[in-house]
This record gives sequence, C-alpha cells and structure tokens, in this order.
Amino acid sequence: MSWRAVARPPERMRIQLIYAHPCAESFIGAVHHTALVSLRNAGHEVDDLDLYAEEFQPVMLADERRGYHEAGNPPDELDVWIRRVRQAEGLVFVYPTWWYGLPAILKGYLDRVYRPGLAFHLGGPNVSIRPGLRHIRVLSGVSTYGATRLWTRYIGDPGRRTVMRGIGALCAPNVRKSWLALYHMNHDSPWHRERFLQRVETRMHALDPSGKTRTQRVEGAG
Repeated sequence: MSWRAVARPPERMRIQLIYAHPCAESFIGAVHHTALVSLRNAGHEVDDLDLYAEEFQPVMLADERRGYHEAGNPPDELDVWIRRVRQAEGLVFVYPTWWYGLPAILKGYLDRVYRPGLAFHLGGPNVSIRPGLRHIRVLSGVSTYGATRLWTRYIGDPGRRTVMRGIGALCAPNVRKSWLALYHMNHDSPWHRERFLQRVETRMHALDPSGKTRTQRVEGAG
C-alpha cells in the first residue's frame, strides 16, 4: 500500500466575476459566459458583475474627489458596490485590453470603488499604504489583446500589472494568482479561440486558494 496525489476538489468560495465589455456578442462575451458557467459548475457562489449591464457610472465628479480620502464617508451610491467586494473571497477580472490597459468603465470602477477604507488604508508621512483586501484569497484575470505578445511585453502590459500587481499587493499575503491572455486576437483562427475558451473553462474550474493536491492510500500501488 502506498500514497499518491490525486485530483482534489477545489474549495468552494464566494467569487466576484468582474466583466467589462459593451457587446454581449463579442468574443470576450463568450469568455465571460464560459468563466461564469465553469465557476458555478465548480460549486462556487458567483457574484456576476457586468459593469455595462448594471450601468456602473465610472466618472468621479469633483465633490466625490474632494472627500475621497475620508475613508468612512463614501458616496451613498457606492455602498452596494463596496459591500459586494467585501463579501467576496476571490476576484476574477474578464475584459478586453484596449490601448494597452483597462477599458474606461473598469478603470473608473477601480477609481471609485477600490478606495481608501476598502482596498487600502492610507498611512502617515513615513508609512506606506496598508492593504485592505486581506479577505481576497484568489485573484485571476482573463484578457484579450489586439497586439502580439511580443509587442505587449515591450509596452509593459500596464493593464495586467494593475490587476496582478496593483490589486494583488492589497490581497491576502498568500493570495493565489493566475492570468490568461489571448494575443493578436483579430488575426486568430476559430480553432485557437475555441482552445482558449477551453483553457478558460479549465482554469476557472480549478481555482483554489490552497493550490494543494489531496493524497490518498492506494492498495497494490508499487
């Protein structure tokens, strides 16, 4: 009798799926649908946040900006959006990369919702910001690019850096991070797109904050 590693069912979590694209018929729309179905099939409780469908207003006006650093006093209209982030244990971002970065509605969402008192806490003159998303144990991103992978790397991939490094640094110390990208998509074949959807399905189904495999005893194993 011996021990061997076997597939371990992922831990069930409350995951917020943040999606940003105005056209439901787009390829990234298919990516969003695939991610949503796969996460639910894995047993996760999913808060499906479609920023366009829910008509999130991304523009920060002057009065809001003046009170931005008052952590305990966000505008009333943001309460529901902030509460949804607080309730999540994992974050999954699905969006197209436009002009090397986040779509404007998603950037505005981060500007307005991921504010002091939620995403981070401001320190003193000699103190850096303190992370506020310690309850987030899984962080994942899926994006499509019109540019090639080589050109994207040359530019620096600022959208990915914002999500994986900027937000990731505010999450739990042992947050599990993953990223999937489809580059040069305007010249990709239907076969490559279908394969990418399969990768999305597999990745979402396997999201797990532990990242561990389960072991079991097996009789007769050599």
